[in-house]
Formats: sequence, structure tokens, C-alpha cells
Amino acid sequence: MLPYPEIDPVALSLGPLKVHWYGLTYLTGLAFAWWLAARRTRRPWSVVKREQVDDLIFYAALGVVFGGRIGYAIFYGGDKLAQDPSWLLRVWQGGMSFHGGFLGVLFAMWLFARRHKIVFGALMDFVAPLVPVGLALGRLGNFIGQELWGRATDVPWAMVFPNDPLQLARHPSQLYQFALEGVLLFVIMIWFSSRERPVWSVAGVFALGYGCLRFVAEFFREPDQNIGFQALGWVTRGQLLSLPMIALGIYLIVSAYRKAGGVESVRNKGAK
Repeated sequence: MLPYPEIDPVALSLGPLKVHWYGLTYLTGLAFAWWLAARRTRRPWSVVKREQVDDLIFYAALGVVFGGRIGYAIFYGGDKLAQDPSWLLRVWQGGMSFHGGFLGVLFAMWLFARRHKIVFGALMDFVAPLVPVGLALGRLGNFIGQELWGRATDVPWAMVFPNDPLQLARHPSQLYQFALEGVLLFVIMIWFSSRERPVWSVAGVFALGYGCLRFVAEFFREPDQNIGFQALGWVTRGQLLSLPMIALGIYLIVSAYRKAGGVESVRNKGAK
């Protein structure tokens, strides 16, 4: 068994102001997305111009925060929200849903595409590779904050989380998700988007890749105590929410290549 490397979840204290690692991981993820987006605007097939990157990341940040928090409240935290509505605003305490953030970013990018007259599918293809590093950093924030830990196990790398009331040796599932949904998915997205692809295909690979990797990771993650298993005695809420992403990803990839008949350039096209 490995010892849990206890890290103070508060990265910095300035009087009454406490800066949590969880919040810093989100800021770092957005900063990396900004840097990567700026670099990718140099590609001849980029539908986003360098001067639009600041606006793009601002829209994305709003989608992540509002969508992620509202999604968590709907999908996982209905009881907490009913007992204390102000809990919805305490983002620094953790409690963000990827699936909610995904929907929030979709809506924010739709607004951005309308404003800048960019084909929505082409914009989502541009944005998709920017996401995995933020997901990876978010899982590190979960690990530091001792939340979303794994199921009980006897593997040699199991850990006992100090905040766990049962004090069981568990899978460090946050690190599994860091490796799968973060690092591995990032490598896949960078490779697939390294050349021009049919519209919606890059976004489709992201949806399919995340859905499959999240589905696998859920086998090691402890289900939320207030929810438990949702079906068949082993299917979790996260797996149920990932199934539509898998289906969406397959649909987008297949339809993109069928419609394109090869690579279709989307430069200089107006919004649809």
C-alpha cells in the first residue's frame, strides 16, 4: 500500500482569503488552453484567428464553470441544493460535473460561433483538443482535495485517504482518470487533429474517447454515496451519462466522413 501524500487543499492563504488547489487547477487548465489555442491558430485550416482566442477562452470558462456546477447540482447534488441553495455558489469546495461542463461549453461555443460567424462544427473541432489537459489538472485537484476516491481494493498501490471515514485502502481513481481522460485523451486528440479532418470528426473523436475512457475509469471509482449504483448492480451514474457521449461520438465521426467524402475545407464559410 502506498502512503497518501497529504497536501493542504489550501494552496495560499491571504488573511481571510483562501486560494484552493482545486481552483488553481481550473485556472491552469484554462491558461494552457489559451496557449494551445493561440498556437493552433497558426494552422492554415484554423477557423479561429489569433485575436479571437481571448474571447474564445472567456466563453469557454463561463461554460465550464456554470455548466459544470449546475450539471453537478442536477446530476449528483440534488439533496444538497435543496437543503442549502447557496451551496451552488461555493465552487471552491469542489463539486463540478464534466458532463454538465460539456453541455455548458457546447452552448457557450454555439454563442461564440454565432457572434464570429464560424461554422459550429469546425469550431468544436478546434476546441476539442484544448480540453483534456484541463480534465487532467481537475483530477489532480480531486486527488489533493481527497474527493471522488476509488473503491476498496488490495492492489499494492492502494491508498488510505485521511478524510475517508471508513479508512479503507482504495484505488487512487483520481489518478487513473488523470492518466486516461487527461494524458491519454490529450495524446489521441493531438495526433488526430494534427492534420485537416472532416468537420465534426475531431469533436466526435473527443466525445467517443472521453465517453469510453470515463466508462472504464468508473469501474474503479466509488459511486456517490447518495446515489450508489444505477442499474444491474454495477452501472454508475457516470457510466450512464457517458453512454450518450459514446453514441454521439460514433455518430459524428461516421456522418462527418460520409458527408465529406474526404477532407472538407471549412475556411471562409459562414455560420450555419
